[in-house]
Amino acid sequence: MSMKKVKPLGNRILVKRAEVKASQGGIILPDSAQEKPREGEIVATGPGKMDEQGKVTPVEVQVGDKVLFSSYAGTEVKSDEAELEYLIMSEEDVLAVIN
Repeated sequence: MSMKKVKPLGNRILVKRAEVKASQGGIILPDSAQEKPREGEIVATGPGKMDEQGKVTPVEVQVGDKVLFSSYAGTEVKSDEAELEYLIMSEEDVLAVIN
């Protein structure tokens, strides 16, 4: 699936997960032995959350923001284009924007 064709709905966002970094000693652990990064970059956002009166509250984060999110946030989505990992998650799963 091409990530350019994915448009999140509501207050959901599409996040490209940060790549795994080598340890301080330069050792790269196998995927099964390491924790996945909880950082990423926002690739797309939905229009926002609709309240009961039909008014849309836009999402606070923007495309390009680097974010920190909770460990079990979102649904993993694989890209056909590369070995990159993406997550579709609710804006509420974002803990902070990293400057």
